[in-house]
Amino acid sequence: MNALPNFWLIIPAAGIGTRMGASLPKQYLTVATQTILEHTADCFLTLPNLLGAVIATSAQDSYWPTLALAQHPKVINCLGGKERADTVLLALKTLQSHGALADDWVLVHDAARPNLAQNDLFKLLYEVSQSNAAGGILAYRAKDTLKLQQPNTQRLASIAKTIDRSVIWHALTPQMFRLNTLLECLEYALQKGLNITDESSAIEAAGLSVRLVEGRSDNYKITYPEDLVIFQQQLASTAES
Repeated sequence: MNALPNFWLIIPAAGIGTRMGASLPKQYLTVATQTILEHTADCFLTLPNLLGAVIATSAQDSYWPTLALAQHPKVINCLGGKERADTVLLALKTLQSHGALADDWVLVHDAARPNLAQNDLFKLLYEVSQSNAAGGILAYRAKDTLKLQQPNTQRLASIAKTIDRSVIWHALTPQMFRLNTLLECLEYALQKGLNITDESSAIEAAGLSVRLVEGRSDNYKITYPEDLVIFQQQLASTAES
């Protein structure tokens, strides 16, 4: 693979993660002597292409200052916002204040997605930087049969129809865009009151093209207790091999 582009990283870590049912935010749960957030950051921090990383945290976060990660020379901290889109927008403006340029590549990655394969990261960096799209995301193709639920059947759900899975992809992170493109699209989406669940949603809302880069399905987000168990088992298996 040819030379990969330099990039900035944003990790939104201001969320609580209530579905985990833990006594502290899930990104601060410890697995094999490190927090999930530290495992996630480690996927990027050793790369020479990384120009810097903004990790956005809550104003009430008492855990972040205790981490060695907070003192890493490439790590910048900023306060997050009410929603993910607000947090990423604040992080982009923080990058600007630290010398990031309008055309610099920015990757946004979930704080609780620590199992990113390096080959997938390299593939994303290369394919998106070589394409004519506004950016791109890691994703994987749907494997199971998918059903669309009938509206207004939340308690006793019933099927409206079967969806053609051949055109369905599961969106992952990192998601990669030029700084100014992402900033302007997020500002537009927030002004319009659009539902922005990931960065790609904002780019799509502006009518721009986003490339799908196929990645591994085990690049999962730790959301439920069983996800944490899987990650613990994977780390233990790696340590034994």
